[in-house]
Amino acid sequence: MAANKVVLLDCHFSMFGMRARIALAEKGVDYEYREQNLFDKSALLLEMNPVHKKIPVLVHNGKPVCESMNIVEYIDEVWKNNNSSSLLPSDPYQRSQARFWADFVDQKVADAGKRMWLKKGEEQEAAKKELLDALKLLEGELGNKRYFGGDSFGFADVALVPFYTWFYAYENLGNFSIEEHCPKLIEWGKRCVQKESVSKSLSDPHKTYEFIVGLRKKFGIE
Repeated sequence: MAANKVVLLDCHFSMFGMRARIALAEKGVDYEYREQNLFDKSALLLEMNPVHKKIPVLVHNGKPVCESMNIVEYIDEVWKNNNSSSLLPSDPYQRSQARFWADFVDQKVADAGKRMWLKKGEEQEAAKKELLDALKLLEGELGNKRYFGGDSFGFADVALVPFYTWFYAYENLGNFSIEEHCPKLIEWGKRCVQKESVSKSLSDPHKTYEFIVGLRKKFGIE
């Protein structure tokens, strides 16, 4: 792999991959995108992420960086002199809070969201409740701020906004409205997608839903 080359091993509908795409777009980094088949993993993916064998993987100068928020932080640090503000705040306390809420998204939203599309019946209902509880906590943290860190789009926003494109699927699978419970969070999502770095990095909600329906059929859930 040529020196100074940036390659992203990713899957179009992955909210974790979207995080990396948003961060790269925020920093204006040119990179090569390589779509991965998660059911027939490439030799490059297995070589670059032998531990978890998952996307996304950022390959910079031939060296792999794995795990989505670790990738976002790496991008923020390596390309800190690009014409954009840092995704992580300079204040240590604010930085700790950004990391805390990003981790909360991974621990609560991602887990409940995964069970929303992988399960049905009572298990799906339980996942729906957990998802809404997590989103309500996030809405409380957001409050009346434009973004989670204040006036600037940042680390916690990057962590959560890819899930916004999955909301349509969650709502259709669970027959509920996220906006009904978390109107401020929906307004925040709409505000985020007005940013070009976000809008060009997210998958289409309707196509995402079709993708999930296809996966449910593949796994025999429907």
